[in-house]
Amino acid sequence: MKLKLSTALAGATLMLAAGSASAQEIRVMCGADGNGCEIWEDILTGFEEENPGVDIVMDVVPYNAILENLPVQLAAGTGPDIAGVTDLGGLNEYYLDLTPYVDADYWNNSFGDFLNWYRAGPDDTGIYGLHTQLTITGAYINRTLFDQAGVAVPAADADWDTWAAATREVAEKTGVEYPMAMDRSGHRIAGPAISYGAQYFDENGDPILVDDAFEAYVAKFVGWHEDGTMAREVWAGQGGNSYQDASKEFINGELVYYYAGSWQVGRFDEEIGDFFDWQVVGSPCGVGGCTGMPGGSGLVGFKQTKHPEMVAKALDFLARELNYTEMTARTRNIPAHLGVAESGVDYVDASDTAAAALNAWGAQLPKISPIAFAYQGHPQNRAMFNITVQRVTQAIVGELPLEDAMNRAKDDLAAVLAETK
Repeated sequence: MKLKLSTALAGATLMLAAGSASAQEIRVMCGADGNGCEIWEDILTGFEEENPGVDIVMDVVPYNAILENLPVQLAAGTGPDIAGVTDLGGLNEYYLDLTPYVDADYWNNSFGDFLNWYRAGPDDTGIYGLHTQLTITGAYINRTLFDQAGVAVPAADADWDTWAAATREVAEKTGVEYPMAMDRSGHRIAGPAISYGAQYFDENGDPILVDDAFEAYVAKFVGWHEDGTMAREVWAGQGGNSYQDASKEFINGELVYYYAGSWQVGRFDEEIGDFFDWQVVGSPCGVGGCTGMPGGSGLVGFKQTKHPEMVAKALDFLARELNYTEMTARTRNIPAHLGVAESGVDYVDASDTAAAALNAWGAQLPKISPIAFAYQGHPQNRAMFNITVQRVTQAIVGELPLEDAMNRAKDDLAAVLAETK
């Protein structure tokens, strides 16, 4: 097993780790945005022991390299054997179908509907990806600030207006700079829009993105940026499709309410410590429910590999219930393996606060709207996320009136769908 940090420039071919290549060297492109690479490396040493002559090489790259470079490499036939991906359905054309090499019943029974996110469509029954990191979007609050302000935390079924009013009151009474913030991401804003009634798809299941409810939520979102409820720098301080979060502001105690997601638990546990008390509060409610967006990342194999059976066996090794449980516990994620979820996870070295947060995120799963599940699995969701970010930002900064921005978003989606057809 070789773990290698790559600092290659965008578009450059990744260099193999030092050492002589084995007869069956399996390269894994892994994003350096958490502790998953090291943990996969550790667990897969057991796979190498079971399969003498196999050497798994971890190419650790910046997350943006997976978003931007990996599709280019796959199109050129120069990609890795395995990669951790978040554009689950969008890269389906390159995926290796694991079905001939694994126990399909075990995979279908263990991972259920999550397998659909990696498929080409409703008629596709292939097994393509191991969902390693199940995430849910939603909010964290600085509970200490609420207590200091003497403001009651809104109920679990509170709507967005109730939360906005409460956080403004907390910010005013405590003197912190930001009442609310949301990651600059089309994925992040989708859950709130669906809760507000946005459908994202028409009656035929075709994507529409903008409808009256979506536009109504965006209008409210833009208004919060104008009146100071939302931290303006997060969305207005970036251009194009660039991602921006507000984790530093939350960690530094400058933010009352932060809409992000479950993947932040480990970082908050480590970096906030006993500076203040923080709490998971899920997603505000509306006519469409109280839904966040599901998501996360998974490991997939690619058709171009010279070792398809061994690639499938490596993923199957990680999918074993015992190994998957260890992987989930050590990475502090919500399990997508139904058996592991039912048995429960003893999170390794997690504080009481982090363990409570992870359990709170798990409790959000039943609230996720079918629309959110469908959107996460749609092959054009990446394009729709990007359109959302670009056009909503233009409305926030005043580059376009809201109505014009939404009309542009409709035109953008129509162009994408025409091109893909």
